[in-house]
Amino acid sequence: MRELAIIEAPSVLGLRESGVQELPTALLDAGLLARCGAVRAGRVEAPAYDPERDAETGVLNPTGIARYSVVLADAVGDVLDRGGFPLVLGGDCSILLGNLLALRRRGRHGLLFLDGHTDFYQPSAEPFGEAASMDLALVTGRGPRILTDLEGRAPLVRDEDAVAFGFRDAAESAEAGMQPLPPGLHGMDLDAVRAAGAVAAAREAVGRLTAGGSAGFWVHLDVDVLDDAVMPAVDYRQPGGLSWSELESVLRTALADERAVGLDVTIFNPRLDPDGSIAARLTECLHRGLSARS
Repeated sequence: MRELAIIEAPSVLGLRESGVQELPTALLDAGLLARCGAVRAGRVEAPAYDPERDAETGVLNPTGIARYSVVLADAVGDVLDRGGFPLVLGGDCSILLGNLLALRRRGRHGLLFLDGHTDFYQPSAEPFGEAASMDLALVTGRGPRILTDLEGRAPLVRDEDAVAFGFRDAAESAEAGMQPLPPGLHGMDLDAVRAAGAVAAAREAVGRLTAGGSAGFWVHLDVDVLDDAVMPAVDYRQPGGLSWSELESVLRTALADERAVGLDVTIFNPRLDPDGSIAARLTECLHRGLSARS
C-alpha cells in the first residue's frame, strides 16, 4: 500500500476568510494522522488575501490562486514521485487546480468530483467572484486563461474524464445563470446516486473514469456533499445530501481502485463546529474510506 502523506493547503483565496483555512488543523487535532497511519508532507501557505474582485477576470485573487496552484502542485508532485498517496487538506475548492496540475504534468488523469454543488459557474454569473464556485469549470478549461491554462497545460482534465457526483444545486444554479455542464462531462446528481445506491453509483463513476486513456483519477471531496443535517459546518448550506455511511461507501469504493492517486478535502469550517464533534466524525469517515486503499 502506498504511504499516505498529508499536505496542508489552507488557502481561502477562492472563497473568503471565513474559517475553512482552519480545516487542516482541526482534522489533525482530531487525530487524523494517527487514525490513518499517515505522515506529514508539508504545509503550503497561501499569499495574502485580496477582498477586491479583479476587474479584468471578475474573479477574486486570480494571480494568487495561479501562483498558489503551482506551489501546491510541486508539493503534491513530490509525494507522487515518492510513490505516495497525497491527502490534501484545504482550504476551499480552488486548491483543486494545484492538485490536478500536479497530475497534468504527468499525463492524462480523471476526476471524481464529490460536491453538493456543481461548481461550474462562469465569472459573470458568480455573485462574489469566488473561484471555489468555479473550480470544476476552471479545471476543464472554462474561464479566465490565468486560471484555466496553468503552465500552458489546459485543460487540466478533459470533460470525458470527469464525473460530478452527488450534487443537488440544479435549480439554484440554473436560476443564477450558471453555464450548464457540458454533454461530455458525466453528472450523477443526488437523486441519481440514491436511485442506483451509493455503492453501485460509485462503481459506475469509477468505471467511467478508468475506461478511457487516463492513467488514474483524483478524488475531490467538498464536505457539503453531505446531508446538511449532519454537516452544517459549511459556508453555503442547502438541504439534503449524502449520509455519513453513503459517503464512506463512495470513498471506499473509489479508493479501493488502484488507479485512485490522491484525495483532497475542502470546505469544512471548524468555526461552525465549536465542540469539535463534526471534525471527529469527519476524521472517522476519512479513516474508513481511506482504509480501502489498494
